[in-house]
Amino acid sequence: MSSFSTRALTLLSSVFGACGLLLVGVAVSTDYWLLMEEGIILQQNQTTEVKMALHSGLWRVCFVAGPEKGRCVAAEYFTEPEIEITTENTANILKMVRTATPFPMVSLLFVFTAFIISNIGHIRPQRTILAFVSGIFFILSGLSLVVGLVLYISSINDEVMNRPREPEQFFHYRYGWSFAFAASSFLLKEGAGVMSVYLFMKRYAEEELYRPHPALYRPRMSECSDYSGQFLHPDSWPPPQRGRSASEVSSDISIQLNQTPPSKSQPKGGSSSQQTPSSSGPSSA
Repeated sequence: MSSFSTRALTLLSSVFGACGLLLVGVAVSTDYWLLMEEGIILQQNQTTEVKMALHSGLWRVCFVAGPEKGRCVAAEYFTEPEIEITTENTANILKMVRTATPFPMVSLLFVFTAFIISNIGHIRPQRTILAFVSGIFFILSGLSLVVGLVLYISSINDEVMNRPREPEQFFHYRYGWSFAFAASSFLLKEGAGVMSVYLFMKRYAEEELYRPHPALYRPRMSECSDYSGQFLHPDSWPPPQRGRSASEVSSDISIQLNQTPPSKSQPKGGSSSQQTPSSSGPSSA
């Protein structure tokens, strides 16, 4: 893979991760996940009269029509809020959607961690494993968010299906832009995760391609001797010799001094006799 495509993939994964983090952060902090309206149908002129309208998020419920108009109430997860709601089904919807709240929060934590690790991996590309770890966190963040969205939708659908059908009353609901931001964040985070894992595979392949072969690290044998490299291996070293004591050395020296030197050989054909004076005198006349 060329360096240009590597930089492009790095840039895209960073942009997708940043956008996913921004969208899920806005979705979690705002209260336009669900918009609901309740009212009655006037039989005379077939018009509708809104009795209650609200928009809710994960942390707050705000009323835009009805007796609680203009009031925003924090969502109580352990106690019931003191608000007046037209029907029991609407109260049950607001109660059931709270079961999906932990999953977007976990998703936000995962995507923040993945974004930090991804940026560190882009700054230090030699740490190839960081791209893989950030990709896994991006994917886990997307999966956690989609589980929360499925629970949110199923909770609302169950209560709407159990709602009694009355001709003189109407009930409308729709998902707001906060919910749309969360759904878009899921797609962006999954894309960032796939690109990060793909970037890890490419970087790992490039490292394997440019890594020297292990045969290059072997000791080079000399051309003048077949045994020039044998002492580089500890298996070929000779066993260590035991040091000799001082008594053994002194006994060897005394033995050498007591030995008699060998006799010298006689030269061949030589004569060792001494010359005797002549016994003959002058002859007499």
